[in-house]
Amino acid sequence: MSKQIPYDKEELAAWVRLVLTPGIGIRTAHKMLVAYGLPQNIFMASYQELQRIVSPQIADAICAPLSETIREQIGKTERWLDEPGNTILTLADSRYPGSLLEIPDPPLMLYVKGRVELLSKPSIAIVGSRNATAQGCIDAEKFGCSLSDAGLTIISGLALGIDAAAHRGGLKGSGSTVAVIGTGADIIYPARNRELAHQIAREGCIVSEFPLGTGPLASNFPRRNRVISGLSGGILVVEAAARSGSLITARTAIDQGRDVFAIPGSIHSPLSRGCHALIRQGAKLVETSQDILEELKHYNLVANSQADRREPESAALTEDIVSRIGFDPVDTDTLCERCRLDAATLNVELLKLELAGEIECLPGGLYRRLVSSV
Repeated sequence: MSKQIPYDKEELAAWVRLVLTPGIGIRTAHKMLVAYGLPQNIFMASYQELQRIVSPQIADAICAPLSETIREQIGKTERWLDEPGNTILTLADSRYPGSLLEIPDPPLMLYVKGRVELLSKPSIAIVGSRNATAQGCIDAEKFGCSLSDAGLTIISGLALGIDAAAHRGGLKGSGSTVAVIGTGADIIYPARNRELAHQIAREGCIVSEFPLGTGPLASNFPRRNRVISGLSGGILVVEAAARSGSLITARTAIDQGRDVFAIPGSIHSPLSRGCHALIRQGAKLVETSQDILEELKHYNLVANSQADRREPESAALTEDIVSRIGFDPVDTDTLCERCRLDAATLNVELLKLELAGEIECLPGGLYRRLVSSV
């Protein structure tokens, strides 16, 4: 079980307050973090300073006294962190999963129960229908177990049906499993998966971006899906109707540049139509786990092992990127050539540099350097 690294109470309170302040979405929060560095600095800024970056309404909300509701949520979060196995990762945390930094709207905070290190391991998502057939659940569990044994962490959403079967398979293998949930990390939904959730918290990992106490609101599950695909190197769809949440996850995965796989089924089964539609749109038809491993062995397993080897040299990498940006605006394609990096790695480093106040992002996806050295 991962050990919680203590947060400064003021720092934690500022992150919780930023997430809960009315009117502030993820993109607005990111813009302010780029400008001010950390949430504490945002709440210490004057109204006049804030108006240069956000609307008067948001500036008013930031400058307003701390509400009792937010104060109670801060206390609840501190108590939750005192429980064994509970961790919070913010965008400023070095353990925040790099794959999520690649997506357009990474969560500001992640509430984690269990093995934090699994969030940065090579992984694949397995999703599908809540009303799955018996054969669909068998397939999901077998694929989950086989891919987990191959070293991949199995990501899914803890829903009934395919999700639960995929988690069970992941737990049987060496790669384990991560459940990305659409409620607060202190709530188990659906209740029928309570025993499975407890096992995942012990042997795998449960993660949520939603504040503690958040119930199963319908609008939160599509938001949850982008984290499922964002954490994963690819996504496998096992049984999905023509209109289903699994297809939303698959389309999000495509937008994020992830590989999409689908298991075909009977032309007479409504739960095959979603998979067949994905295959027609370019998803890779798979019959065995080896079909997936062949596709991912360079993209995921090798890429992640190279990233692990680069980690001790991250400071040198950061310094090199800053030196190659210069003070004149430059696009990412040019930077990829200058730094000899792939786009995914470069985007992760650019976001870190933005948050550190070393560079700024200009309209049109251009970047320029703000300081002379790192």
